[in-house]
Amino acid sequence: MAKDGQVFYGKTPPGITCVREEKIGGTLTVAPSENPRNSVQTNFKCDGRTYCSQMTSCEEATFFLRNCPNVKMDGNNDGVPCERQWCK
Repeated sequence: MAKDGQVFYGKTPPGITCVREEKIGGTLTVAPSENPRNSVQTNFKCDGRTYCSQMTSCEEATFFLRNCPNVKMDGNNDGVPCERQWCK
């Protein structure tokens, strides 16, 4: 486990120092959650957009916030994106 709480399986990436190492026996199985975040069919897809000015609706901004990496749409971290522009 790294200082910031990240957990790595297998080899540790270069530049990362682990504060704790635990040997794990057996195998790791990753199973989908019972309620996946993007199970609802939408017309949106993660395409690299990250800012509110690039969105066209609150629904689209909400999809991006919940499903896409590195978005910058929730400045106060309350889970509601683009409050000044789309999700008033």
